[in-house]
Amino acid sequence: MKINAFRTGLEKLIFNNRRILLGFFILITLLMSYSLTNLRIDAGFSKQLPLEHEYMQTYVEHRKEFGGANRILIALMTKQGDIFTPEFFDTLQKATDDVFFIPGVDRAQVTSLFTPNVRFTEVVEDGIAGGNVVPADFETTAAGLEKVRKNILKAGILGRLVANDFTGAAISAQLLEVDPATGEKLDFIKVAHLLEEQIRDKYQSDQVSVHIIGFAKVIGDIADGAKRVILFFFVAFVITSLLVFFYTRSWILTLIPISCSLIAVIWQLGLLPILGYGIDPMGLLVPFLIFAIGVSHAVQMITANTAEVRAGADRLEAAKSCFRQLLIPGFIALASDTIGFITIQLIEIRVIQEMAVTASLGVAVIILSNLILLPILLSYVKTGRRYKRRVDQQTQTLRPVWRFFERAAEPKFATVIIIAAVFLLGFGLWKGSDIKIGDMHRGVPELRTDSRYNQDSKIITEHFSIGVDLITVIVETKPDGCIDYDIMTAIDRFAWHMNNVDGVQSVIGLPGIAKIINSGWNEGSLKWRVLPRNQATMVQAVGYVPTSSGLLNSDCSVMPVMIFTTDHKAETIANIVSEVKNYRNQHATDNVTFRLATGNVGVMAATNEEVSAAQFPILLYVFGAVTLLCFYEFRSIRAVLCIILPLALVSLLAYALMSILQIGLKVSTLPVVALGVGVGVDYGIYIFSRLRSYLRKGQTLQEAYLHTLAITGTGVVFTGVTLAIGVATWIFSPLKFQADMGILLTFMFLVNMLGAILLLPALACFLLPKTTKVFSE
Repeated sequence: MKINAFRTGLEKLIFNNRRILLGFFILITLLMSYSLTNLRIDAGFSKQLPLEHEYMQTYVEHRKEFGGANRILIALMTKQGDIFTPEFFDTLQKATDDVFFIPGVDRAQVTSLFTPNVRFTEVVEDGIAGGNVVPADFETTAAGLEKVRKNILKAGILGRLVANDFTGAAISAQLLEVDPATGEKLDFIKVAHLLEEQIRDKYQSDQVSVHIIGFAKVIGDIADGAKRVILFFFVAFVITSLLVFFYTRSWILTLIPISCSLIAVIWQLGLLPILGYGIDPMGLLVPFLIFAIGVSHAVQMITANTAEVRAGADRLEAAKSCFRQLLIPGFIALASDTIGFITIQLIEIRVIQEMAVTASLGVAVIILSNLILLPILLSYVKTGRRYKRRVDQQTQTLRPVWRFFERAAEPKFATVIIIAAVFLLGFGLWKGSDIKIGDMHRGVPELRTDSRYNQDSKIITEHFSIGVDLITVIVETKPDGCIDYDIMTAIDRFAWHMNNVDGVQSVIGLPGIAKIINSGWNEGSLKWRVLPRNQATMVQAVGYVPTSSGLLNSDCSVMPVMIFTTDHKAETIANIVSEVKNYRNQHATDNVTFRLATGNVGVMAATNEEVSAAQFPILLYVFGAVTLLCFYEFRSIRAVLCIILPLALVSLLAYALMSILQIGLKVSTLPVVALGVGVGVDYGIYIFSRLRSYLRKGQTLQEAYLHTLAITGTGVVFTGVTLAIGVATWIFSPLKFQADMGILLTFMFLVNMLGAILLLPALACFLLPKTTKVFSE
């Protein structure tokens, strides 16, 4: 009774002040449109990091000494012959100089053949000598080039800064989070464009090809691809609008729901700058999801309003009636959507949390635009006899269809549907258990396999022993640990073990370099390529390794082991991390601590573990919240099961689909799973709410469901098909993560719709009591 009193009071407040509220919506929309002009793309490397994770604690602690994971690698490759030509070295030197002056580059962390931190050592008559790989007096003569070739071999940089087949050379640079010139956060999209303009466009020629990989380049390519997202949104918008018109048979009734959904998007994006947020390239699809959710709820309101008009109500009474009918179900459904997005904030990665905030704001705004503004606008719409005839004709046309689906509420057909659902449940459990956390393919999964970035990555991986995929294990020990034989041997054994792990391309550590130098002190004999037991000899072996190499710190108490991986697939990362953990557990000592991890693969490992740890709590909280909200609305466990069980089945089947299509569960796909729960519960709540209203009138389940299908079912089926067609266009996007989302959302919109109109009534046939007292007011 309190709910009815509240609903009645709210109805009077809204419809007695329609003009004031319309003015309020117009004013706020104009203000939000102005605020929207201040919205900026906000891409940051630290936003991708789960900073509370163990690995990232190591990363933050040591990134100043050894650099972070935000690295770019530029490979200049010859199209014919090898690199030992005057033209190639002139190009490499100029490109290296230009990299120094790109904003945000940590100049101390730039390495190439022409930087002074790339040195060699060799055995000479008087002992050990060394110098820059490219000497200060270098000239591009045959003799000078041959000397550099020998220095490259002495320096041990073949495969790292020079291609294994001498067909290319690399420039490596570390990026800062803040541009030191301006003191502002580094604009990675700008950096990506500068790399294209000042490096690739400038130095790519008929003789040299340029290939660039790294986080900044990924963000830049995603941002460039995101510009086409607008095109796909426009296509989806046009398709949705045409289908809504086909459904309503009225331009004004098409314009109203589309406008209300657009207003929700404008408010959502306008609120972000006011709250101090930008929008990450990974979050660009969220506004389009909000538009889809808005259309879904708006169609239900239009359908209910049309039913009242057909029954003879005038426009104002029809608007009031559909407001009363859908206020609570609509609010419960949208609250479920909001909770679904809020729960993904459990993952302590800022980019996910910002997506959760963006989506939650959008759904919250839909509550205002669709449950208040939409009925107000409908109260001004005058529909004539011609419109009513079109609606009647549409109803008569669909009646045989609903007669067919109404049989889902009959015991015989309900049994068949439930048996089929049980088989699907078994299939979902079987395939869904194979889902992987993280990336499933080589290259950057956010981009297509044939994208320029992934082609660049492929070429670099083929010609070099390293790439941008690196996980660094930080080895902490006592000061001067690098001259202690036992400590260096422990690190060397670890490096050897990791070098033999599947998925590891190469391993670089101080002990390996020290053994080469020790051999050099002994005429280069391979039998002396060992760690010396004598401390003085050990000092001699490590004394020529500078701290700028990234292999040791100033007091030799930290010695990173750099593990270059063949790729960053979920299985590869999981296997390498597992091997590191197993090794350190089996070979733990007081003097040596192996800590995971820095490097971009270290970040991915931490992210994957964070997603893995949070996915089931998120689903538990989402389903728990939805269950409580549904129980609050319907006050019946049986009713809740009718709504929740189809939803759970579809969520499980979504996992199975991801497994079949090799789509990993990660930052870009986890929000889709939460959205699927929200959209599914919308369908179930609307259908069951209408079904309950007819059951209260004493109708049988079959009669009540037939009438439900004629009104709410029409809206549910139309919405599911329309939204599925709209997001299906995303499958052709140049961004792989958008295409993946398009596939998953198309599946969820359609299968959730089928679950609501087939499995829900089948469950109701067996779960609902024969008496309707449970549904009394």
